[in-house]
Amino acid sequence: QIQLVESGGGLVQPGGSLRLSCTVPTNLFTVLIMGWYRQSPGKQRELIGTISGLGNTNYTDDVKGRFTISRDNAKNTMYLQMNNLKSEDTAVYYCNGGRVPSMKWGQGTQVTVSS
Repeated sequence: QIQLVESGGGLVQPGGSLRLSCTVPTNLFTVLIMGWYRQSPGKQRELIGTISGLGNTNYTDDVKGRFTISRDNAKNTMYLQMNNLKSEDTAVYYCNGGRVPSMKWGQGTQVTVSS
């Protein structure tokens, strides 16, 4: 079973930046549509953006223009560059399939935006 591993979270002040990583140990990574998800306290996990194997991306309105998803297929790794962070971005961030989150969820990485 594929073990997703997210990393890069931390505590950052409003307006700051972080880059998250997601490692996907599968030979199929290059053809997978991947997604970043987040779950805030008391809320359901939500999809915030996706990236195709060729690098085409889509974002929800609340992160568009601030977050950028990229991938390095040679390293089986997807990234989430988060800029101009806001307190409402505080959440645990996860990666999984972008169309259907069919892989086993990893532990996620905590992002806390606070002054």
